[in-house]
Amino acid sequence: MQSLSPKYLSNLSFTEEMLSSLKTIGEYKGKQKLFYKQTPEILESMKQVAMIESVESSNRIEGITAPHKRIEGIVLKSTSPKDRPEEEIAGYREALDMIHDSANYMKLNVNLVLQIHSVINRFVVPGPSRFKSGENKIVEKNPDGSIGKVRFEPVSAFNTPRYMEGLVESYNQAINQDGREPMVVIPLFVLDFLCIHPFGDGNGRVSRLLTLMLLYHFGYEVGRFISLERVIEESKETYYECLQKSSVNWHDAKHDPFPWMRYFWGTLIRSYGEFEERVGEIRKGRGSKTERVEKAVARFIGPFSISELERECAGISRVMIKSVLQDMNKSGKINLIGKGRGAMWIKEK
Repeated sequence: MQSLSPKYLSNLSFTEEMLSSLKTIGEYKGKQKLFYKQTPEILESMKQVAMIESVESSNRIEGITAPHKRIEGIVLKSTSPKDRPEEEIAGYREALDMIHDSANYMKLNVNLVLQIHSVINRFVVPGPSRFKSGENKIVEKNPDGSIGKVRFEPVSAFNTPRYMEGLVESYNQAINQDGREPMVVIPLFVLDFLCIHPFGDGNGRVSRLLTLMLLYHFGYEVGRFISLERVIEESKETYYECLQKSSVNWHDAKHDPFPWMRYFWGTLIRSYGEFEERVGEIRKGRGSKTERVEKAVARFIGPFSISELERECAGISRVMIKSVLQDMNKSGKINLIGKGRGAMWIKEK
């Protein structure tokens, strides 16, 4: 495919800054085993929080929303979906479960891509998935919600099956036969996938699930403990801007992949940095308990409960957490919404 042909890959030229990013990611990967020497309770708590954040953020990026408490219940399988958005959220949870549990046994091929798409839609449209049957131009929307200019015109529905076969074949050749660097090949695969836009709906969510799976294939495990989807959502404008820049002239294989690749690498570096910071605080006691609670609060995007904050702050008592929340409330940093068991906190904008 456009970004993964031997000729295109051979013509890529990396700056010192790019090579430094690749080196940093490699160093983080090398330190993963040190991070894993935490108590199982701490790591399990981080995994649960990351799972909830991933499901919520990846769907919210696509405009699929539900109350946080409902999402938490769906992820933890204590609540059943009651409407279309919640069914889509439940489907993403199922696909994420599958990748967390079985990524190393999942070989990239076209049928697997279709299977992942089928899983995210299993509660909405049961049965096997198909590639798009109509055209799906990527457009800008005007402030009033009307359609603005076309930002990118993906591969036609007619050519999509052929392009997807070519994309998978090019990826496997680059990795398995040519021995290319995974941290170069994976973001290029994701870029080409999004430019093909093979499905009528769900392309962004499938791309993020494939990203996680391919990272796991090469031992980049940070997505188990830090939500990559949340990190992407927190930089959503940059995410779309970099995709836009790297898709210009994509059809002619004359595009510049580096805006997207820099963004991809930056997302991983930020995620690993957050992982190291959080386990370091727990392991070595760096920073006061107050600072740990405040940093955990800063990571929430929407309303959050004390129970959710407790999972983020393993080892800190509920009494201490309540005390910090009260101080932050007095200083105007957060507000309390509701009372009793349904009470939630939200950051001031």
